[in-house]
Amino acid sequence: MDTLFDDRRYLIPFRSTLLPQIFCDTLVIGAGVAGLRAAVEAVDTDGAGDVIVLGKDDAFLTNTAWAQGGVAAVLREGDDFESHVADTLAAGGGLCDRTVVETIVRDGAERVRELIEWGMRLDRDGAGELAPGREGGHSANRIYHTDGDGTGREFQRLLLERAEASDSIRLFDHCFALDLITPSDEPGAPCLGAITYHAKYGLQMIWARSTILASGGAGQIFRETSNPRPATADGLAMAFRAGATVADMAFVQFHPTTLYLAGANRLLISEAVRGEGAKLIDASGAPFMASEHPMADLAPRDVVARAIVRQIARQGGTNVWLDCRGIEGFADRFPGIDATLRRFEIDPTTDLVPVHPAAHYMIGGVRATVDGVTDVPNLFAVGEAASTGLHGANRLASNSLLEGLVTGARAGRLARQAAVEAPRSGTPSRIVSDIPPSDHGELDLGDVRSSLRSVMWRNVGIERAESRLADVVDMFDFWGRYTLDKVFDDPRGWETQNMLLVGALIARSALWRRETRGCHWRADAPDTLDSFHVHDGWRRGSASPTTTPVADGGS
Repeated sequence: MDTLFDDRRYLIPFRSTLLPQIFCDTLVIGAGVAGLRAAVEAVDTDGAGDVIVLGKDDAFLTNTAWAQGGVAAVLREGDDFESHVADTLAAGGGLCDRTVVETIVRDGAERVRELIEWGMRLDRDGAGELAPGREGGHSANRIYHTDGDGTGREFQRLLLERAEASDSIRLFDHCFALDLITPSDEPGAPCLGAITYHAKYGLQMIWARSTILASGGAGQIFRETSNPRPATADGLAMAFRAGATVADMAFVQFHPTTLYLAGANRLLISEAVRGEGAKLIDASGAPFMASEHPMADLAPRDVVARAIVRQIARQGGTNVWLDCRGIEGFADRFPGIDATLRRFEIDPTTDLVPVHPAAHYMIGGVRATVDGVTDVPNLFAVGEAASTGLHGANRLASNSLLEGLVTGARAGRLARQAAVEAPRSGTPSRIVSDIPPSDHGELDLGDVRSSLRSVMWRNVGIERAESRLADVVDMFDFWGRYTLDKVFDDPRGWETQNMLLVGALIARSALWRRETRGCHWRADAPDTLDSFHVHDGWRRGSASPTTTPVADGGS
């Protein structure tokens, strides 16, 4: 990558002592499942512990709130932890860390039961018993939903109410985190908090004993995505600039079925719909997944997404079709999806639904332990922003909400302990960011943003190849030279700079990984190779990745 990707430590120039100062024990960046669960845990039973949660946008514009599929957990007889672990490992392409998988699967069941005790609604049968469904890659019915397709929204509601009920938690919404604060620019310096921007209050320095990064994913880097508009990879970018290692960046999961209509957003059609019997069919009306995988329409997501791409190439056109006509009571089972389809004059009981894959989930992220610990002291990373080794090379359906619950709670607990053991001093550090004026020409910011999203979709999407990946790296270097050297004064500019940085890291990692594994599909390197049975880590100041072995062999 161009040296600008490494040289740029902060997005804006500032003098910390000249800005408003806010102090807290724990700063949580992100207000989805992982961030809110961390915040709740960072406060002890007596209410001690001062926590601030930053939400970038509206409370229900998070990947959590948009999650339709459900949460995977072992909660009933006839299922067991070993089976859930085995399914997760099978989907992960050999890169899952077994200990992490076992910890999250076992702790996750307890965390879900805890939410039920707190008042979370889950779908039940006529006898009042929990009614789990099936999704791709799972060998048992262990996916729990709320209102069929509203699970994420219920998670968001419950955890938000829980956080709002605490006098020790302050929620700052519509607050943009620009950068993590460190006392020096050298990688390894401890995190002291973050510099933030609010349209009403301007720039602020928020100092914290512990900072928990729960900023979600990066779907907006791709032209086709199921993610809401705030998912612009801000947390990954700020962690990289602060010296944290980001790992496994090549692995981006593409959801097989999003609604594909000209001029419409790529709206998710939950995997649970296929779990209830919907079939993918080609332009002639014939199902095609049975010949692709033994689990047919419920194969792991990378298998289904690639099968759809191949089918479109064979038949022509822009999409395949999802046949939901055999599902009884579709509107009752999936009220949100039904309402969405009918807005576009599609009746799922009589009409076929046009679908196409889209960028969905960032498997790579800030390298972290199952407790959220990173290689930047005082900085934790949880949920989709983290790379813990749970997902390996491909996430098993409905493990994401589970991961957010478990890692959020574990990081919050450590942050609470840190607040007790080493209270904050209340004295701000003097941090100076000087950025020289740019003497390079200017590019239109909107054009850069649009172009990078299109280039990522076309060349770093479901199918990849070395020549195209190398070209993308060159394109990002070009855009970076004329965009990363500038200083912007609004979130749109900062988002674009973050998208450039993280897009470049994804492309670089995908170019380095000369094999096919999980959701990383190299047309020019179709085999899975032992030499790449490692996690690749990227850190500011290094032109090549470090590699670490997969814990427990990944199986």
